[in-house]
Amino acid sequence: MGQTYPETWTLDTIFPGGSSNSEAFKKHITALEKQISNLKEQVDKLQTTGERSKEAWADVVVNLQDVSRYTREAGAFISCLTAQDINDHDAKLTGGKISQLASEFAGVMTAVDHQLLDFTAGEWDAFINEPEMAEIVFNLNERRDAAKEKLPPEQEQLIQKLSVDGYQAWGDFYSILVGRMEIEVELDGEVQKLSVGQASNKLSSASRDVRKHVFDQLEKAWQEESELFTNTLNHLSGYRLAVYEARGWENVLKEPLQINRMQEKTLNVMWDTITANKDTFVTYLDRKAQVLGVEKLAMYDLGAPLSDKVSEVPYDDAADMIVSQFRQYSPQMADFAKKAFQNGWIEAEDRPGKRPGGFCTSFPIKEESRIFMTYDGSASNVATLAHELGHAYHQAVMNDLPQMAQRYAMNVAETASTFAEMIVADAAVEQAESEEEKIQLLDDKLSRSIAFFMNIHSRFLFETRFYEERRRGPVSTRRMNELMEEAQKEAYCGELSEYSPTFWASKLHFHITGVPFYNFPYTFGYLFSMGIYNLARQKGTDFEAQYTALLRDTGRMTVEDLAKKHLNVDLTQADFWQEAIDFLKHDVALYLALTENKIKLN
Repeated sequence: MGQTYPETWTLDTIFPGGSSNSEAFKKHITALEKQISNLKEQVDKLQTTGERSKEAWADVVVNLQDVSRYTREAGAFISCLTAQDINDHDAKLTGGKISQLASEFAGVMTAVDHQLLDFTAGEWDAFINEPEMAEIVFNLNERRDAAKEKLPPEQEQLIQKLSVDGYQAWGDFYSILVGRMEIEVELDGEVQKLSVGQASNKLSSASRDVRKHVFDQLEKAWQEESELFTNTLNHLSGYRLAVYEARGWENVLKEPLQINRMQEKTLNVMWDTITANKDTFVTYLDRKAQVLGVEKLAMYDLGAPLSDKVSEVPYDDAADMIVSQFRQYSPQMADFAKKAFQNGWIEAEDRPGKRPGGFCTSFPIKEESRIFMTYDGSASNVATLAHELGHAYHQAVMNDLPQMAQRYAMNVAETASTFAEMIVADAAVEQAESEEEKIQLLDDKLSRSIAFFMNIHSRFLFETRFYEERRRGPVSTRRMNELMEEAQKEAYCGELSEYSPTFWASKLHFHITGVPFYNFPYTFGYLFSMGIYNLARQKGTDFEAQYTALLRDTGRMTVEDLAKKHLNVDLTQADFWQEAIDFLKHDVALYLALTENKIKLN
């Protein structure tokens, strides 16, 4: 018998007592308030006196990184509390306080950025050559360059203040609405009320009738609340567009590309190469439809198992399998995953009252991470578990770096997670004990390719077109549904029989305030990780040091420079993307060969 691991996380090792009774957390917030106040006072004094010494401003940067750690620690704790219990009202209230403090801190950061912007070339060179700045020169230059394209500091600070109630609040409102939703479904003759997360898990049921019923009930629920979600998305986007207009930014992709440290040329080449190769993956969709005995797949068939004898993987078995497969490439990553399972860093229990989806968040002071998901034993859940552990490991290898150098962008964050997911998925296919199991695991693996190449593409197309129309005024629910379905039809090459017009309402990523265009970085990370995975397959555990070095550079390089330094590839050219897609095409070829007999049987 293998080891038993806890399926609920422990937060008491971070701040004991929870949202309402944690004296340690209250002290942390009080300390954070004092830190922000002291930092603001320090910056104001230097500005008032006109102090420009490199030592004084180096001290400011050291202090603001400490404040950043405290802010991240508090925000991570709140995100865990509100995810594990959507009815934790104390946590929501405290979360509002943390948002306010984060806004104040952002205002101080803006003041620092603009003060550093006024340095002469000579003063700047002297400043970044201070010993404490050695590991964050890239980040300092990045912030200075970004400040050049923003409004004067007092206007940027006003934007930060107004964002708490005029911008971030709409994202909070969306989460509250989703948290209270109940999806009424009839399963096995019994009417059940499920959370959005629980209902979504049923879309991987072996029964097409169950999948369609749950899908229809979800669509109905999103449509019933669509007026409210229309308001949240219109107000979020309207606020964002107003800020862009004030700054003189015409391209809505400017900020997301800046955040992800990548060129628009890289993004365009990636999507163009994917689009040029979609025919191969359309062949996979056609074959899956044949195996399932339907003329065309519907949206709710994409994650359907190919067998009604799908075995569930117990949580403990999934944990052992992940650790074992990580060890083939990185003993260090395997040991880390083992520690995460043993020490209660993962919230996986399938119970009502949790928010939908999954995430990984990190506590920079404790140097620990927490992973959130709802585990039901499916192959996709095993992949999600590996995915989030990839995020946690990425943070772990960066814990000793300065805070500024730890702030890697979403696209490279998804690289580490997808690499971890690929290790597990590929090994599972190779080690399958029967042809039927191999087909099922391969199908699950290919469904992720479809998600990155088609589902994510539809999100990108929708959001791009939605913003074009939003410039002219608020967009109606009906129009949002039309834009979503049009984007899905284009992204899926018209291959589905039914689409999800309300997907724009159901997908949290459209309503997140922290990161605009929360879509294309997933696809970037997926394909970028293919290049890394190819190298890892060739080198085995010899690859570990190179992989760690790459991860440690993700917070202090552009993605183009990162790829050139560690993989010797040019991301602005199609060659890299084509090679990654060609690697995935082997899965399609194997799938077609293995499912040939199933078609004949049908």
